[in-house]
Amino acid sequence: MELGKRVEIASGLMVVGLIAAGCLLVLAPFGSSILWAALICFTTWPLHERVMRVCNGRRTLAAAIMTTIIVVVTVLPFAIAASAINTDISDIFDHIKRLGDNALPPPPEWLDQIPFAGKYLHNYWIDLASDAVKSHDFFAHLQVWLLNRAKDFGVGLLHLGISVCVAFFFYRDGEKVVDRVAELAKRALGDYSLRLVTIVGNTVRGVVYGFLGTAVAQGVLAAIGFSIVRVPGALLLGLLSFFLALVPFGCPLVWLPVTGWLLATGRIHMAIFMGLWGLFVISGIDHVLRPYLTSREAKLPFILVFLGALGGILAFGFIGIFLGPTLLAVGFSLLHEFIHNPSSAAPDSVPTQQNDGANP
Repeated sequence: MELGKRVEIASGLMVVGLIAAGCLLVLAPFGSSILWAALICFTTWPLHERVMRVCNGRRTLAAAIMTTIIVVVTVLPFAIAASAINTDISDIFDHIKRLGDNALPPPPEWLDQIPFAGKYLHNYWIDLASDAVKSHDFFAHLQVWLLNRAKDFGVGLLHLGISVCVAFFFYRDGEKVVDRVAELAKRALGDYSLRLVTIVGNTVRGVVYGFLGTAVAQGVLAAIGFSIVRVPGALLLGLLSFFLALVPFGCPLVWLPVTGWLLATGRIHMAIFMGLWGLFVISGIDHVLRPYLTSREAKLPFILVFLGALGGILAFGFIGIFLGPTLLAVGFSLLHEFIHNPSSAAPDSVPTQQNDGANP
């Protein structure tokens, strides 16, 4: 009888394990989307509570309003950029094909004047121009690389859209999930779980508001500036500025060459405008907006955001540009807490939950 009971329990556990593994296998392709939706909802929950009060507690309506806001702020700019990039990529492919089929012209004079890399680029251009086979292979590989990056961007945009759909249900039903998680955390860690939630919350908001928010603002301002001076591929350059905004002094790597190109083509007034716009608006906002937003929640090492962005892209694709810095910063903050407050983190220091008979 006892043996049969053990076999029954083992069989039940095996079935539960297989079901759990199957669920994880089904949800695995959407893991990054679900995680980003949870982080977005966590970050914007104070705004959601205000919307709930305006909607007189109607959860579905409040969730729909918050989801619309997320679409306008996050998905719509990237969708517009993707539409413009599709046209730019087609033009670039046609241009690359023509360059690959024909002999390369001599390098432009301004190429040699680029600081640090100018000499190398000039000599490499001459080397490609002198070898037709090498030139054809180079442009063929470049075309394949651009096609793969465009595909990655499209997949990332799809995951971003899925995360918005998931966010709607998190907004509508998230309080129940949060209550269950908070109850489990309090049973495991006692009152110390409240401090951990505070640390995680400050870190997530610090990354999303201070770093990613500033990068989005710089990318939008860069695209506006490039559109004003009528640079080809303005939205594509704006998107590149967004990615490089996560790198120290990254945005000047975009607007400085654009300014130089305007000078080289004789558009002096536009070059002056672009230089001033890049210095005081695109790069200037980094020194104003980032400290203001970050100081509200958390001070984070910039290198964590940079490495998190690169690692996130490798691990999760395009959406990793948001997930990577957030996860790495949260891990660093928790590690910092456990190192500098070992007495608080120790299990022995967790307050003992007293049972007075009122609760099970």
